[in-house]
Amino acid sequence: MKNLDLKLARIRSGAYKPQDFILADAKDAEMAFCLQAPGPARDASGNLLPTTADRAAYLQAMREMTRSGRIDILLASVSTAEILSQEGVFTDSPVTLAVRFNDTTDIWCQRGARYLQSPSRPFRTARLGKLRPLVDLGLYSVTFSNELEHDLRTLEAYSAFRAEAADLGLRHFLEVFNPAFDVAIPTAEIGLYIADSIVRCLAGVLAAEQPVFLKIAYNGRRAMEQLAHYDPTRLVVGILGGSKGTTRDTFELLARAEEAGARVALFGRKINYAESPLTLVALMRRVLERELTPLEAVKDYHGTLASMGIRPVLALADDLIISDPILKAEA
Repeated sequence: MKNLDLKLARIRSGAYKPQDFILADAKDAEMAFCLQAPGPARDASGNLLPTTADRAAYLQAMREMTRSGRIDILLASVSTAEILSQEGVFTDSPVTLAVRFNDTTDIWCQRGARYLQSPSRPFRTARLGKLRPLVDLGLYSVTFSNELEHDLRTLEAYSAFRAEAADLGLRHFLEVFNPAFDVAIPTAEIGLYIADSIVRCLAGVLAAEQPVFLKIAYNGRRAMEQLAHYDPTRLVVGILGGSKGTTRDTFELLARAEEAGARVALFGRKINYAESPLTLVALMRRVLERELTPLEAVKDYHGTLASMGIRPVLALADDLIISDPILKAEA
């Protein structure tokens, strides 16, 4: 069995320990950020360069992270997953390969695009019937807009997806984004609106078609606790990373979300834009397992960068700052 399945079994049985927290490296960004997906290029010493890396570097980062065994899931686009699978990267690996099943319009982030100004519309590039030999797990994404016709269309598409996935023996985890524009709900209440929307849309779904876990933004402790403690044996809650932020943001987000009941983290830019992704993920584990506080982990990270001869993007004093608005509001 893969680490993911072993950990999910313990979480659902009520035997969760911090060592069971599930970490995923989200490397599906070309379905959103296109040419910019690989992030910054690095020189031979690992120092970041002011140019964007190419796909070869992006693939190599995935190989290295998977082989490190420090993550439980690697999330990739279908085209990337096909390449890595054919190479045998996941053969005899404890890491689970997952793909992005859909690419709704609110992740279309081409430079100059204005799609984020409109409510999300369902769309799928991936053809599920072709994927079963490759994977049995993937991400399905929705965004609620508090507008009847758009949300009805979103839920109808999700229902059709669940039926098709069930017929093919495909599992999914459900990503629910915060809307990118004003939906006539106070900012402080967005997290509760999303939590309620999730429970409402899954209440009529049989266990066989339920998502194996959720991926949502951290909208504060109150919303996270309410959702995470609602039905922890069936509704395993995970968080997404969002923008890069500071290294302190990364560790604080993990620690606070886990304390509030989250059991999964899927980080993309926070890992990919780090000066040393492997070092960062190793320290994420130590924060989750209470070996280090977030503050201590940032200092340890900078100490490791110095020993490796890698220049940090931010000076230690700046990297120790909490910059995320939600985290700052709770501090």
